[in-house]
Amino acid sequence: MPTLLIALLMGLAASLTQAQAQPQVSDPPARPLFWDDYRRGWHFYEDPETEAPSVKAPQKAVDKAKPQDRRAPELIEFEQLQKRLEEYRNIAIIRPSEANVRRYMELEASVVRQASYFSDVAQRVAWSTPNLDMTLEGRPVNARAIEVFDREQAQNRSSSVAALASTHVLFFFFRSDCPYCHAFAPTLEAFQARHGIQIVPISVDGGGLPNFPQYRRDNGISKTLQVTQVPAVFLAEPFTGKITPIGYGVLSEAQLLERIAIVAAPGADALVPSVTRRVSLR
Repeated sequence: MPTLLIALLMGLAASLTQAQAQPQVSDPPARPLFWDDYRRGWHFYEDPETEAPSVKAPQKAVDKAKPQDRRAPELIEFEQLQKRLEEYRNIAIIRPSEANVRRYMELEASVVRQASYFSDVAQRVAWSTPNLDMTLEGRPVNARAIEVFDREQAQNRSSSVAALASTHVLFFFFRSDCPYCHAFAPTLEAFQARHGIQIVPISVDGGGLPNFPQYRRDNGISKTLQVTQVPAVFLAEPFTGKITPIGYGVLSEAQLLERIAIVAAPGADALVPSVTRRVSLR
């Protein structure tokens, strides 16, 4: 037992002696900076130590989702058809081979047939919906309907002019040597007798006309109204001094009725406000 204990103690001592004899590995000393070394001084230059480049992980490409087209499928189809038709046409123009021209013409014929079909459907819809039928608005196209339309228009306009007769007059500017004024005077005379609105003849040159022996000489009003051509007719409201041109040249009775009705309609002054003038007639 003592012998075994002594051997064990001697083994431990040998192990401790061997561990102390081995050199210890330590970190290498940090490299001194050159400005801390008085032998190198402040003016000594030293290349900086290169650092190992860091390896960056490759970035994954991010696929951006395209925005969804929320238009109606018909709009997308129509846009594609337009684009294809234009492309076929351009190709046929640059390369006018039989195949290219035929391909374009076939697609164009298909588009024309589709447009014709749309026109037929639109007509049927208009025929069955009165407020969409444009033939029922304005002047009709049927000969019998035109006759009725013109008769009703003349009656309505005649009533409108008769209503204006109590507050309005027609200024008739003329020259005694103007053949058109002589030709227009009988129409105005008959218009006055039929519709009751007074005609006020105004002579620009001081002479008269057989149909209007009682006339007024121009006192400068033609210059105020910028009358540069005769015959000329103006609708005047003496109580307010409002004067609006009706027209120049020889007019028919139907034209006089139509123009007076349009000019005297409510809100007509707002359409062309520059033509209406305010002149003191008292």
